[in-house]
Amino acid sequence: MDKIVFVLLHGSPYFCNRYSNSLIMNRNSLFFFSLCLSLCMVTPSVATSLYGIERMLAVDSLPVLDCGVHVRYEGSIDKRGLNADWDWSLYQDSNGEWVIFDVKGAGCIYNMVQHRYLSSSDPTFRFYFDGETTPRFSLKLSEFGTKYPFVAPLATAYIGPLDSGRGPIRVARSFVPMPFARSCKITTDVRLQGADRSRGEGGWGHVVYQVYADTISGSFTGNEDYTAVKRLWRQTGVLPHGRRTDDKAVTLSDKTIAPGDSLCLLAADAPGVLRALRLYLPGLDYEGLQQLWISVSCDNHTQPDVACPVGCLAGNSLGYNNTSYLLNGYSTDGSIYSYFPMPFWQSVRVVLTNRSSRPVSLAFAEAVVAPNRYDADRTGYFRNTPYYTRKHVEGKDSPIGTVTGTGKMVAAHVTCYAEREHIISCEGDVRVYIDGCRTPQVESDGSESYVCFGWGFPTPAEGHPSGGYDGLSDNPWSMTRLCMGDSYPFYRSLAFGIESGEHNNQYLEHAGTIFYYGRDEVTMQPVDSLILSDARSRRAHHYKTYGETDVQRLENTFEGDCLHTRVAADVYRSTEGSSFRIALPADNRGICLRRMSDNATGRQLARVFVDGEELPAPWYVADSNAYIRWLEDDFDIPARYTAGKSSIEIRIVPVAPARGGQIYWNEAEYRVFAYR
Repeated sequence: MDKIVFVLLHGSPYFCNRYSNSLIMNRNSLFFFSLCLSLCMVTPSVATSLYGIERMLAVDSLPVLDCGVHVRYEGSIDKRGLNADWDWSLYQDSNGEWVIFDVKGAGCIYNMVQHRYLSSSDPTFRFYFDGETTPRFSLKLSEFGTKYPFVAPLATAYIGPLDSGRGPIRVARSFVPMPFARSCKITTDVRLQGADRSRGEGGWGHVVYQVYADTISGSFTGNEDYTAVKRLWRQTGVLPHGRRTDDKAVTLSDKTIAPGDSLCLLAADAPGVLRALRLYLPGLDYEGLQQLWISVSCDNHTQPDVACPVGCLAGNSLGYNNTSYLLNGYSTDGSIYSYFPMPFWQSVRVVLTNRSSRPVSLAFAEAVVAPNRYDADRTGYFRNTPYYTRKHVEGKDSPIGTVTGTGKMVAAHVTCYAEREHIISCEGDVRVYIDGCRTPQVESDGSESYVCFGWGFPTPAEGHPSGGYDGLSDNPWSMTRLCMGDSYPFYRSLAFGIESGEHNNQYLEHAGTIFYYGRDEVTMQPVDSLILSDARSRRAHHYKTYGETDVQRLENTFEGDCLHTRVAADVYRSTEGSSFRIALPADNRGICLRRMSDNATGRQLARVFVDGEELPAPWYVADSNAYIRWLEDDFDIPARYTAGKSSIEIRIVPVAPARGGQIYWNEAEYRVFAYR
C-alpha cells in the first residue's frame, strides 16, 4: 500500500511521490498543497434500500445511487395552468373527510407543507396506513412543531407578516419521514379551498414522497425514535456526524487571488472522499459571490464535475444575511461551508478562479478528506448542471438545469430578479421532469412553497435545515432547497425549470443550478411502445380488450411547460381491462411501464399481472385534471418478474376505487423502458 507523507520546508509544501521515494517541491504559486492518499476500497455500510429515519441519518449514503426508487408530488396546483394554486383535495371519502393524499404501494413521505390564514379554521390531518379504516395518527395544523414526533427541528411553523393585508399566514412544514408498506391516505376535516382571508379560506399545500418498486417492512406509527435525526438537524453549520479518526484536514491561509487568476485548494492522485470544504473570504460581497468560481474535477474528467459561483455552492447568491443549512451555508463575514460528500477514485482537484475585476482575499481554507469505501459501480460523482446565467425566457419556464445519465438530485439553488426591488416575484411554480416523462413529477404552488415557505419572500432571511431564502423583501431573492431524504432519483434524465410569474407572464430573470450525484451512463433504456391509435402497433403487441370497450379521440395538452402543445390520440376504456405482449432484452433488471391516459377523472385503479402472476401493488392515480387532461405516469415492475425473459404478457384489470363505484381506468399509449 502506497504511503503519502506531507513535509513543510520553509513554508512550501513538499510531498513524497507515490511512484518513487523522491521528494518533489511544488513551485507553482497557485497550489498550496498537493495531497495523495492511499485508501482501501470497501463497500459502504449504507445501501440503496434505506428509507425513513435511516435514509435521513445516512448523509454518507447520498452518493450511493438508487434502484427502484422514484420521487413524486401531490399538491394544490391550478388545474388550468394559471395561478389559482388552492383547492387542495382529491375527493371526499365515505366518512365525509377530504382526501389530500392517496397512494397505493410502498413509499415514504418526506415533506409536508400547509399554508393557511391565521383567521381560518384549524384543520385536523388524519393519516391512514396500509388500508386501515381508523386513522393511525392525527394532528391539527396548529400542532405542527409541538406534537411528537412533529417537533422542531423536523417540523416547524412560519408565521408570515400582515404584509399590507395579504397575510398573516401560517406555513406549517414537516420533514418527519413517514414510510408506508402498502398504502397511505391523508385526510382533513376541513375542505382546503379558496384564497379569501375574510371568509376564512385557504387551501395551499403539498406532499413530497418517494415510491418503491419493491416491498418494504414497517409503516409509520408516530412512536419511532427520532432523537438521532433531531440531533443531526440541529447541527447546521457543523460537519454531519463530526470529525472521524481517519479524516485528514489540510489548511491554507493568507492568500490573494488576483483578477483572472486561480488558486488550487486540493490536488490528490489517489482515492478519497472530500467530506468538507470551508472557506473564509473576508470582504466577500455580491460581486464575489457571483464572480469567484469554484471547480471540482474528479478522476481526470475532461470537464469539471462542479463548476459554479461560490455563492451557489454556499446556497446564497445575494449575501444580504446569514443562511445556514445542513449541508451548506454562508455568513456575511465571508465564511462559506459545503458538507456534500464528494467521492473520487483516482484523483481530485479543487480550484478557485477569480472572474471579478478586484482581488479576492482568502484568509483561511480547509479541506477534510476521508477514506473512500464506496463501491464505484453503485456510486455517483457530486456534480452540478452548467450554471444558468441570469436571463429572461419569454413565455416558457427558465431551464435552470438539465442532466442526462443516472443519478439523484440532492439540491437546487435559484436566484431571481424582477424589474425593481420589493415587488412580488414569487408566483412562478417549480417543475421537475424526470426520465423524459411529459408530466412533471415534482411541482410547487409558487417559488416560495418549493422551499417550504409561503406568501412570497417577505421576511428574508428565512431558513430551516433543508432550505430557505435570502434577499430583499419579495425581490430579489435567492433560494436553496436540499433534497436529502426526498432526493430525486433519475435513470435517464432530469430537467428542472421555474415559471416567470403566474403563468410565464412576468418579466423575471433567473439564475441558478442543481446539484446531483450522477454518472454518465443511462440505465433506463426505451425498448418497446404500444400506440393504441395505430392498428399495426395493436396487432404487433397482441393487444386485446375485455368486457365493454369504448374508444374516443382526445385532443388536449399536458401540464407544465407543454401546456400549449396539443396532442391527439385514441383513448381506450374497457370494463374488464386489456392485455398485451411487450418485447424486452433478456438482461433487463426490471422494467418501467409509462402509460399515457386521459386524466379528466381521478382514482384510476388497476391490478397488474405479468405472465399470469399478480404484482403485490396495484397501479393507482388518485389525482385528476378536467382541463389539462393528458397524463403520463410510470409503474415499475421488479426484475423477479422480467429478468431473463425476451417478452412478457401484461394484463391490466381495472378496479373500482370504492365499493359499488365506477371504473375510471383508461389508456392511450404504453411506452416500455428496461433497466440495464
